[in-house]
Amino acid sequence: MSERLLVTIADELDIVRARQEGRALAKELGFGPVDLARIATAISELARNIYNYARPGEIALTRVEAKGKVGLEVVARDHGPGIRDIEEAMRDGYTTSGGLGAGLPGTRRLVDEFELVSNAADGTTVTFRKWLR
Repeated sequence: MSERLLVTIADELDIVRARQEGRALAKELGFGPVDLARIATAISELARNIYNYARPGEIALTRVEAKGKVGLEVVARDHGPGIRDIEEAMRDGYTTSGGLGAGLPGTRRLVDEFELVSNAADGTTVTFRKWLR
C-alpha cells in the first residue's frame, strides 16, 4: 500500500478532515495512542498554517517504507507568499499571528524527520515522516 491521500485545505473544516484522515491512516499503520496524538497535532499545525497564511493548499498523506521501517509521510504544500525568514520562523515563540508560536518548531519536535522549503515564487512545502517503533 503506497497510495497517497490528498486533502485540500481551503476552509477550517478541512483542517479537521486532514487531522482525522492522518490519524486514521497512522492507526491503520499500527501507531500507538501517543504517536497518534503527535501525528494528529503536527498535521493540524501545518493545515492551520496553510489556512491562515496561504490557502488553498494541500496535505498529502502517504505510507512509506525505508530500511525495513514503515512510517507515515505528510507533505503540506501551498503556493502562498512563502516564509521570508525560515530561521526566525523555526525559532520557538516566533509568531506573526499573535498565537503561541509553537507551530513549526513544535511540529518539528513531534516527528522523526522534518524538512521545510519556502520561497516567494513557489510557496511553502513542509515534509515530515514519523516511523513506527
